[in-house]
This record gives sequence, structure tokens and C-alpha cells, in this order.
Amino acid sequence: MFGYVTICEPELKVKDLKKYRGYYCGLCRALKEEYGISGQMTLTYDMTFVIILLTSLYESALQQEMHRCKVHPVKKQLMLRNEITSYAAAMNVLLAYYHMEDDWKDDHKASSLVAKEMLRRKAYKIIAEYPRQSRAVKEALEELAGYEKEKSADIDRTAGCTGRLMEELLVYKEDIWEAPLRKMGFYMGKFIYLMDAYEDLSEDLEKGRYNPLKKLYEVSDYEEKMKQILCMMIAESTAAFERLPCLIDVDILRNILYDGVWNRYNKMQMKKSEDQKK
Repeated sequence: MFGYVTICEPELKVKDLKKYRGYYCGLCRALKEEYGISGQMTLTYDMTFVIILLTSLYESALQQEMHRCKVHPVKKQLMLRNEITSYAAAMNVLLAYYHMEDDWKDDHKASSLVAKEMLRRKAYKIIAEYPRQSRAVKEALEELAGYEKEKSADIDRTAGCTGRLMEELLVYKEDIWEAPLRKMGFYMGKFIYLMDAYEDLSEDLEKGRYNPLKKLYEVSDYEEKMKQILCMMIAESTAAFERLPCLIDVDILRNILYDGVWNRYNKMQMKKSEDQKK
């Protein structure tokens, strides 16, 4: 479901691109050091955004490191890390664990069971350390699973589950910034869920799988309605973001929120256009 909250690389300055990659590589390194290779395999761009956002908001000092890795074995890479990196790494593993658990319950995939067991001990430590976030993720995914069994076409209810999950993850501290962070996370989570459903719709229709957009797809102006809905979700999220006093790396954050989140959507439109020409 995740992987939509990333940069629009052509619109980013070279120095900002280098720093973004530093955040990403720092998260990758933290996952490996704190949770092993199985933890490192859960790496997502979405949590890189969370690190940049919270680092900017709380003006948390960054530690710069240079390391080689399997992906870049020749040249050492810049890695940026702080305490928020460790928080994001924990949330990354937690999300992966609960998603694997959900997949095992739904489809009994052997691969999901194996991955879940590899993360189990690590996930239990995170659950004990972050009970609020862990409870929110578990409850949101369980509620979503219930709607999926009902084959609910209520996109507000289904997307709201991911919204509540994401809002809890953005609340690093329960302080004066909690309200705007919750609103930002809630609508971003809904955007992610709906974008994922939009991307999967054609395959789900072909294979007879559940998708909350099936009913909406039947209307004549489906594409226009979907774009309006997605625009409304990300507009609410960015409006909440603009109320935060983020100054550090704000160009990276705005690149992601105003351009990067549309990367996959734009690629889908290009493919549809090419298919129509053929």
C-alpha cells in the first residue's frame, strides 16, 4: 500500500536531492543496525518523508555518516540520522509486521508467515516501546479487514482506516503540534489508500478481487471524480502542513507534497494514454 509519498526528482535541486538520499540511506542503515536484514527489507520512501517532516518541525540535530553498502559497494554514501530516524525505523518495522500478519490471516500466504515470523521478536519490542502507535495500527488494519470482508463500497470508511493509522504515526510527541500533525496524517493516509485502490482497480476487476472503488467505477465520469477526490485529500493534508513552522528542508517537503505524491498517478495516466493510442 505504501510507496506513494516520495520526491519528484526532476523538480528538486541537486543539493536537496543529495540530502533526501542522505535521509533515505540513513533510514536504511538504522533499519539494518537496529532490526537486522529482515528489518532493512521493510524500507519505504514514506517513512523517509516522516523523518524529514519531524526533523524539520522539531529542529532535531542530524548526525552525518559515510558508509558503503550492498547497493553502493564502491563509493561511500552520505547517511543522515537522528533520534527521529530510529522512531521511523521502528514504525517501518511495525507496519510491515502487521501487514504480514494481515496477509497471513486473509490469504494464508506462506511468504507472509515466514516474513512475519522473522520480524516477530523485533515487532514485540516495538509494541512494548510504542503502545499508542502499535494499538492504532493494529486496530486500523483489523477494522479495514472487516470492511473488506463486507466488500464495503464506502470509500470514506475504508480510507479512514489508513487515515487514522497514518495520523498516529505522525504524532511523534503529544504536544502543541499534535492537532495539525493528526490532520495532515489523516488525509495523507486516505490519499495513500485511495491511490493504491485506484492503481489496483483494473487488476482487481480482472481477477474478481475486492476493491472499494468498484461501485464508483461504474459512473460515467469516474476518472474525473477520482482525481477530484485525490486532490481534496492531499489538499487537506498540505493545508495542515502549511500551519506547521517547518523551515529546514521545506523545499524537499513541498516537493513531495505538491509534486512527488502524484508520481505514480502521472505514470498511470501516461500508460492509459499510450494504451488508447495503440
